[in-house]
Amino acid sequence: MGVTGLFIVMLIAAALAFAPLGYFIYMYTAKDGEPFGDTEPHGDSESLVLNLAEKGINAIKNIANKK
Repeated sequence: MGVTGLFIVMLIAAALAFAPLGYFIYMYTAKDGEPFGDTEPHGDSESLVLNLAEKGINAIKNIANKK
């Protein structure tokens, strides 16, 4: 395998490596900047972990305000 063969193999490897990036860019531009469709904004959904974290933060704030 000479330099030309190695160049072709590396070109194929690069095309395979960057194919997901190209697909993401294609989907991002196809849907007016929404690559994954109409998704819910972060932080607006209810979750047990978020509720527990909020309760913990409020408890710490209450303790700090009492001093």
